[in-house]
Amino acid sequence: MLDTKTTRLTERATAVIPGGVNSASRRLAVPTAWEWAEGAYIRDVDGRTYLDYHAAFGPIVLGHNDPGVNAAVAEALKGIDMVGLGITEAEVRLAEKVVEHVPSAEMALTFSTGSEATYMAVRLARGITGRQKLIKFQGTFHGWHDYLLMNIASPADKIGHKDPGSAGQLANAIDNTIVVRFNDLDAVEQAIAANPGEIAAIFLEAIPHNIGCVLPTLEFVRGLRRLCDAHGIVLVFDEVITGFRHGLGGYQAKLGVTPDLTTMAKAIANGYPCAIVAGKRDLMLQYNTAPGGKVFVGGTYNGHPVGTAAALATIAALEDGTVHERTFRLGERVRTGLQEIADRLGIPMQVAGYGSVFTPYFMTGAIDRYEDLLANDNARDVAFRAGMVQRGIFMLPVPLKRNHISAAHTEAEIDRTLETAEEVLKTFV
Repeated sequence: MLDTKTTRLTERATAVIPGGVNSASRRLAVPTAWEWAEGAYIRDVDGRTYLDYHAAFGPIVLGHNDPGVNAAVAEALKGIDMVGLGITEAEVRLAEKVVEHVPSAEMALTFSTGSEATYMAVRLARGITGRQKLIKFQGTFHGWHDYLLMNIASPADKIGHKDPGSAGQLANAIDNTIVVRFNDLDAVEQAIAANPGEIAAIFLEAIPHNIGCVLPTLEFVRGLRRLCDAHGIVLVFDEVITGFRHGLGGYQAKLGVTPDLTTMAKAIANGYPCAIVAGKRDLMLQYNTAPGGKVFVGGTYNGHPVGTAAALATIAALEDGTVHERTFRLGERVRTGLQEIADRLGIPMQVAGYGSVFTPYFMTGAIDRYEDLLANDNARDVAFRAGMVQRGIFMLPVPLKRNHISAAHTEAEIDRTLETAEEVLKTFV
C-alpha cells in the first residue's frame, strides 16, 4: 500500500474508530479521507480535487459550504445556544415553513436525523392505532432502527424472505414488519387481508433512492392511500431524501397524494443535522409534547439552533424556484446525455432519475421494483464509477447508488461529466 496522507490517516482512524469510519456506508474498498469541500467540489487529504456527485448521500442541494447557509449558522452561533426548555422563535419559524410548503404538514416536530424521524413515526403510528405490524417495501431504506432495517439491497435468495440488516435486531421487531414488492398493489392488499386489523402503518420511501431511482406509479400510490383509508392504517411517506431536493413540497406534491405523516431530513439543511416529522394535526397532537399526548418524544438536540438556522436558510434559498428549475434542467441533461452515449456505443444501460438525481443502471428491461435490479451488471457499474473517480469525478463506487446535482454545478461541469463518461464507457467496448 502506498504511503500517503490518506493511508496514514486511515491507519490512525482504524486504531481508535471501529473500521476507521463513523458510519458503515462510509467505508469503501479504497479508503478516503477528506480535508475541504466547496460548491460542487471536494478535496482529499492528498490534494486530489473531485467534482462531487455523491453530495454526502444527498443533503448537499445548494452546494458544499453554501455561503448563505453558513452565514445563517454563524449568526445563530452569536445568539442563544441551548437552554433545553420551552421554544425559540427560530424553531417556530421552521415549523411554520414546513407547514406552509409540505401538503401533509399541519404540524411539525424537529429532530436531528432521518432515522430518528422514521423511528418516531413508527412509534406514533403504533401509539395511535394500538396495532403492532408495519408494511415496508423490498429495496427501501428507512434508517438504522430494528423496525424497518431489513430487505434493502437483498441478494436474490433473500427475496420473499426476511433479510434483516444487522445482528442484534429483535426477532419480534423483524416478525412484526411485513415486506412487500414495490409497485405491487395486489401484494399490499394480500398482506392487509392476511393480517386483518393488525397493520399500524405503511412506510413508503416516496422514491426508493437507496437503490438509485425507481419511480412509483401514480396508481400504486393512490391505491396505498385508498387502502390505508379503508383499513385505518397510517400512511407514512419517508421523504428523508426526496423532501426539499425534489421540491419544497416534497415528492408528495408532485404526486398529488397526501400521506398522514411525512419524515424529512438531508436536503432540508444543506448538510447540517436537521430532521422533521410532520403530519395531520390530530395525529401530531398525540405526541406527548402536547397536553394529553400519549406518545413520548424527547431529544436534547431537537430544534438545535445550528440545524434550525441552516434549514431556514436552505428553504429560503429554494423558495423562488430557481434552484429546482436549474438543477432539474441539469439533471435532464445528464440523464439524456449518458443515455445517448451508451446507446451510441452499444452498451446496455438505462439512465434513471428524477429532478437533480441520476443513476446509470447497466442493464436492459423494465425497472419497476428492486427485483428488476438483480439484472444490473454490478461489476460494470462499479467499474464505471471507479473510472469516473480516477478521472476526477466522484460518483460513489457502489452499485445502484444515486448521483446528485446541486445548485453549485454548472453547464460546463455537466459537459465535462459527459465527456469523461464517454471516455470511461469507451473502455467497455
